[in-house]
Amino acid sequence: MTTILTADDFVERLHQHRSEEELQKIQRYFKSGPGEYGEGDTFLGVRMGQVFALAKEFIDMAPTQVERLLESPLHEVRAGGLSIMDKQARRRRTPESRRQELFDLYLRRIDRINNWDLVDVAAPHVVGGYLFDKPRGILYELARSPNIWARRTAVVSTFYFIRHDQVDDTFRIAEILLHDKEDLIHKAVGGWVREAGRRQPDRLIAFLDEHAATMPRTMLRYAIEHLDKERRDHYRERDGFARRR
Repeated sequence: MTTILTADDFVERLHQHRSEEELQKIQRYFKSGPGEYGEGDTFLGVRMGQVFALAKEFIDMAPTQVERLLESPLHEVRAGGLSIMDKQARRRRTPESRRQELFDLYLRRIDRINNWDLVDVAAPHVVGGYLFDKPRGILYELARSPNIWARRTAVVSTFYFIRHDQVDDTFRIAEILLHDKEDLIHKAVGGWVREAGRRQPDRLIAFLDEHAATMPRTMLRYAIEHLDKERRDHYRERDGFARRR
C-alpha cells in the first residue's frame, strides 16, 4: 500500500525538531527586521540540516502538496518544500513531466520563494536543470524583473550550466545585473562569475577587464576571490574601485 505524503504530515514532523535556542540563532542570521531583505519572515526554530533530512524522507511528495508547503508563513516549511523540489529534480529517475511540473511550480509561486537561501536551494536544479536542453529566454526575463528573488533566480540557476562547462549565460546575465542596487545580487553575481571563471579563466579575466572599474565593491570582491594575489591587487587598485573606497 502506497503511503500518501502530505504537507500536514511534513509540518507535524518538522515541529518535533523546533527549539527556542535555534529560533534565536535563525532570527539573528536572517535579516527579517523592518526594512531588511527578509522583512516579515517568520521562523519555527529548526536547523536547516534537519529540514533537509526530513525533505529526503518526503521526496515523493506530489507537487500539489509541495505547493501547500510553499504557502506556509514559516520559513523552514517553505525551505522544506523547495528542498523536496530540488531532490526530485536531482533524481535521475524523475520523469520529464514531473521536472516540468516542478519548474512551473517554482515560477508560478516565486512570490513564496522570498529569501536568498530559498532561491539557492532549488534554482540550480529545478530551474537550471530543466532549462539545460531548452531555450533559456525566461532567465533573461527574470534578470530584468523588479523582484529581487526573481533576479537572484536568474543568475543562481546558471550554476547547473557552469557544472556542465557552459558559462555564456552566467556572464550575459551578470552584465544585466551589473549595476543592481541590492547587495544580495552583488554577492550572487560575483560568486557565480567566479565559479564560471574556474571553468574558463580567460572569460573571467575578460569580464573583469571590461567591468571591474564600475562593479559594486562586493561583487568585485567575490569575483576575484580565487585569483592570485597579483591579479587581485590589480583589480582592487583600478581607479573605479579606489574611488569607491
